[in-house]
Amino acid sequence: MPARPVARRLEWTDPEALFLGGPAGEEHAFWLDAGPDATSGWSWLGVGDPAPAWPRDLVISAPDAQTAGDVVPGGFAGGWVGWLGYDEGARRAGAPAATDDAAPGEVALAVRRLVAFDHAARQSWLIAPEGDHEGPAGAAAEVARWRAAEGERGAGAEAEAQTEAHLASRNRGPAARAISRHTPAEYADLIARCREAIRRGDAYQLCLTTRFEVEASDAPIDPVGAYLRLRRAQPAHHGGYVRAGAHALLSASPEQFLQVTDGVVRTRPIKGTRPRGHDPAHDAALARELLESPKERAENVMIVDLMRNDLQRVCRPGTVTVEGLLEIESYPAVHQLVSTVAGRLVPGATLGELLDATFPAGSMTGAPKLSAMTILHGLEGAPRGVYAGCFGWAGHDGRADLAMTIRSIVVHSSGAYVGAGGGITWLSEPADEVAEVAVKARGPLAAIGATLPAGW
Repeated sequence: MPARPVARRLEWTDPEALFLGGPAGEEHAFWLDAGPDATSGWSWLGVGDPAPAWPRDLVISAPDAQTAGDVVPGGFAGGWVGWLGYDEGARRAGAPAATDDAAPGEVALAVRRLVAFDHAARQSWLIAPEGDHEGPAGAAAEVARWRAAEGERGAGAEAEAQTEAHLASRNRGPAARAISRHTPAEYADLIARCREAIRRGDAYQLCLTTRFEVEASDAPIDPVGAYLRLRRAQPAHHGGYVRAGAHALLSASPEQFLQVTDGVVRTRPIKGTRPRGHDPAHDAALARELLESPKERAENVMIVDLMRNDLQRVCRPGTVTVEGLLEIESYPAVHQLVSTVAGRLVPGATLGELLDATFPAGSMTGAPKLSAMTILHGLEGAPRGVYAGCFGWAGHDGRADLAMTIRSIVVHSSGAYVGAGGGITWLSEPADEVAEVAVKARGPLAAIGATLPAGW
């Protein structure tokens, strides 16, 4: 068993400032980020050591008497941070899957030390194992060095100037067009083939994806600078920076995949997207169009039914419920249609059993899930990699919070890639679906200095 975690209050500072002073320079580090200027939610940042894999045998349905909540509000007091890629999840689910060599399909960092930030209360805590706080090599001294390296962040114009200075000092990445796996015409043809599969009755809905590659020919892409730009342009409640050696995941994810708290699991699938408008009236019209769209509503409800079915495999009978249906959430670039499904886990349920029941997420596959993944494997013809997987944390006490790996950049030794896609139903219009892919990919590509290929 790991040593008992101990939390100590810190003077509040902007998480970005502390990140830049310490974890940003570490080979194995993380920042799970509620977004710039967040007034609610939690952020966690820190350092860890590579672990062989996620703890699939971790019991999640019956937290220990000494839970993370007893240590510090927010729920995460140590455990594992990392990602799980789509392809291995599809393979474990029985679907054919490709192999991606660009980045590891699974990364788990065993958390050594972390700082937790409560944005609503503007309070923060240093969390480390009992006995690891004191001494010149202790957690308190390390965090003090982080603060000294970055300096206290100011407010208002001073804070903004400091961020600009950091961005100016870090390369933006290659100023070039990304290379697309499919042209818009090819993607439109795949949409037609999806619709044909739906017409035959092989699927009800298919989440068709593609990839945009960016080569770093002159200098490696700087993940820190890219993440700072991404979070400023597309703030999200489940942002994330996870670095494992030469690889990094940078995400502005708006979709919570799995949250486990005290034996209750929740999932919040997103299906349905519209861009933001150019003025308030246009913006409100687009949100209303999304909410009233028969295609988007049908797509969302299909995935809600799929997630209900998945959760019933690991939840007590009669406990799986739809807590929210077809709700609009708005972000700087898009409006999204979101629903919430929850259930109480069966006694003794493990993280591995929950992942086997639910992963890959239905919002990234389609329905029925196994048939959808098999069809998509044949259509896409290439790996999805880290994209369409999930990332986040799992605590020693059985709590967890995982987000979908969307609106994300995967940095590797020779460049980076951005995945994007959308749900296809019989009612899908190819031009609209192509435009939706462009909306989703444009922001992450811009953060590494790249633009969409011609036609997109």
